[in-house]
Amino acid sequence: MSATAEVRLWEIVEEAARAVTDDTGRFRKGDLESEVRQRLTDTDLEAHVQAAALDKLAHGLVRGFGERRSPNPRRRSGMFHPHGILKLGSGIWAWMELATPTDLLEWGRLSTRNLAQVARAEADRQDYVAERLDAFRVHDGLLLGQLERIVFGYVHNLDDGPDFGIHEE
Repeated sequence: MSATAEVRLWEIVEEAARAVTDDTGRFRKGDLESEVRQRLTDTDLEAHVQAAALDKLAHGLVRGFGERRSPNPRRRSGMFHPHGILKLGSGIWAWMELATPTDLLEWGRLSTRNLAQVARAEADRQDYVAERLDAFRVHDGLLLGQLERIVFGYVHNLDDGPDFGIHEE
């Protein structure tokens, strides 16, 4: 997928998000999906942008398949299912039915490492929320964007895009 095609796809999604945003700054995910679908089918997209959209669709379907097939500790029949999938890292997956002891050990290690990363990220999120809520109590009537600029000194950097980044598997 070319960088220009990827940029164009994200532009389409952002334009669609702005189109479905209400006066309070909120939008529904389902509305956004419908609007993006409409824009992808109505727009005369260049072939490389269409190919990038298909790549993203395939990636999303595969990711969803992996999520649906990952062992779930809340499953009534237990975590094992022969058609379940263990994600071993570096894009390697194993069917549970055919997993080796080494596969199981690696899956367990990866799960522990992921849990630690999620716990750190969640602690950071909760610190951020608590700090901003404290500031809202002192500065009543502001919106978050105003609070960030006035109280926390946020200055927009034109080189800093709005995407936070996605960590791929």
